[in-house]
Amino acid sequence: MTGLWVLVATLVAAAAVGALLRVRNGRVRAARPTARALPAPVTDVLDPASAVTLVQLSTTFCAPCRHAKAVLAPLAERTDGLHHVELDVTNQPEVAQSLSVLRTPTTIALTPDGRELLRVGGVPKGPELLDALRPHLTTRTP
Repeated sequence: MTGLWVLVATLVAAAAVGALLRVRNGRVRAARPTARALPAPVTDVLDPASAVTLVQLSTTFCAPCRHAKAVLAPLAERTDGLHHVELDVTNQPEVAQSLSVLRTPTTIALTPDGRELLRVGGVPKGPELLDALRPHLTTRTP
């Protein structure tokens, strides 16, 4: 009988963790103020002509990274002042470490001077991300 209770408790715990991860996936979080400098691969991809650069940190065999790119690339194409760049950190783990990135995809919205506006862990939700970025840019197509 004890084994049955252990099995039920394990299943309940797994369901709770799964639900928590599903809720947190794609959630837009405001940036925490930091005094650290951006790593060179990130500063190299910042677009000075755009109000916001979305830096998507990905890895080679990350399936959700392809989905994130499918959301972010069209969003950047149709939005004035928004630029999207995918940065593969498979062979550059120090970049992810210096940005405190624990999972891929992670998308970081940066100003041309490198100030972090927000970040999204997982596949971003386009409309939610655009609403969060709206104060920083102008759009052509909603």
